[in-house]
Amino acid sequence: MRHIEKRFGAVHANRDVHLTVQPGTVHGIVGENGAGKSTLMSILYGFYQADSGEIAIEGRPARITGSREAIALGIGMVHQHFMLVDTLSALDNVMLGAEPGWRLRRARAAVRARLDVLMRDTGLVVDLDSLVADLPVGERQRLEILKALYRGARILILDEPTAVLTPQETEALFATLRGLRARGTTVLLITHKLKEIMALCDAVTVMRQGAVVLDCAIADTSIDGLAEAMVGRRVQLGREAGSHAQPGPVLLQAEGLQWRDALGVLRLDGVSLQLRAGEIVGVAGVSGNGQSALLDVLSGMLAPSAGTLVLGGRTFAPRHWLDTATARSLGLAHVPEDRHKRGLVLPFAAWESAALGYQGRYSLRGLMRQRSMRDDCAQMMEDYDVRPRNPALRSSRFSGGNQQKLVLAREALPAPQVLLVGQPTRGVDIGAIEFIHGRLRAMRDAGGAVLVVSSELDEILALADRVIVMNAGRISGELPIAQCDEAALGRLMGGADAAHAVPAAEPASA
Repeated sequence: MRHIEKRFGAVHANRDVHLTVQPGTVHGIVGENGAGKSTLMSILYGFYQADSGEIAIEGRPARITGSREAIALGIGMVHQHFMLVDTLSALDNVMLGAEPGWRLRRARAAVRARLDVLMRDTGLVVDLDSLVADLPVGERQRLEILKALYRGARILILDEPTAVLTPQETEALFATLRGLRARGTTVLLITHKLKEIMALCDAVTVMRQGAVVLDCAIADTSIDGLAEAMVGRRVQLGREAGSHAQPGPVLLQAEGLQWRDALGVLRLDGVSLQLRAGEIVGVAGVSGNGQSALLDVLSGMLAPSAGTLVLGGRTFAPRHWLDTATARSLGLAHVPEDRHKRGLVLPFAAWESAALGYQGRYSLRGLMRQRSMRDDCAQMMEDYDVRPRNPALRSSRFSGGNQQKLVLAREALPAPQVLLVGQPTRGVDIGAIEFIHGRLRAMRDAGGAVLVVSSELDEILALADRVIVMNAGRISGELPIAQCDEAALGRLMGGADAAHAVPAAEPASA
């Protein structure tokens, strides 16, 4: 790609971008949210057309005016939010739009035969007869890649492919990508996770404010070098020197929480914990081991079948459990794991999303004081560096990192005593990660209790003062941060007992 220019009104998304990718390599493309990397890849896949510039595929000039042309040229794209139809089978999702004939029974047989060969050659095994809605996330990821390969992709674009994967699923994906590279497939990998770039890629391109600021072989750079190129300054993502908790009184206490899902599976099995003023408690574990249910029960979104909760001097039991409005009135705020489904209403303007859950403070005799809502949103954007600073912009138009900062700003505005945060930096760029971590530490230092659920062990180790590990709906161990490393936490995540684990209901200093 040469001299690529793209504007969206006043936004200069791509500025004279040059990108050269060698065949049979994994090429990383990194940058902060809004740096222009997804726009560039969307131009390559035909979603957008460049205002000017040239594209050449395998040495031949290419005019790509839509995804059909891109697919015909051997380009496939797997989006961060999967483009699958939940109510169709995996097989029919692959066929959709690429049916080899109008007789569907014969067509399905032909597609299945081709997919069987592809799955055998690539190791991308998917249950072709299952509905997509019933497939786990990792299998949906494999299905998207299979769909692209079935259409003849020799160049595969992956946009944040590990954002919703467990560590095990991520390792399986990387093994697949290495296998595809060995077969001659070229992979373009868009990700915020610099460790993944260093572990998987042969070369990397860094973009900042729409332009390429670094283009080199992986052997010629480092994580620190990439981070500095992305942000334009040195970035501190590890544990802050001298960062120590000063635990105070217990602000939230849960005992013996149990909860079963709609299928009767016990997702919380006797969970007990305490949150103290002036500390960050991290919850680690492989996704699906009860962390999400724990957040929902503690925030009042779900009522457990057994257990008690003490918050703000009040005790709650299953028959009369905490609700979200009462939780807010008692000083508990919640940043949900899925900002799209639970944190925002994407078609709403930012100032409307910034008031969700707190409408009461803006109500005057039944009428909403919109000016106050807009003014508060503008202040949140200023305090939390939400870009662009436009309260009228639709929530869906902000990048993932800026959406997350807006949700965090909304929940932090009332200065809650207890803050529950799910996946605080999922799909968020490195500059926003540094900012969000700093805000969470500031809440702790101001005397709040912060509970952080994260699938990123690096994040837990950087933030937490005390770590709880969950496995199969139970707390398998609890350790002060001084006793934590990836090996120790990994053993607990697998269900092993900690040799020196602190009992779950005791404070970290016990």
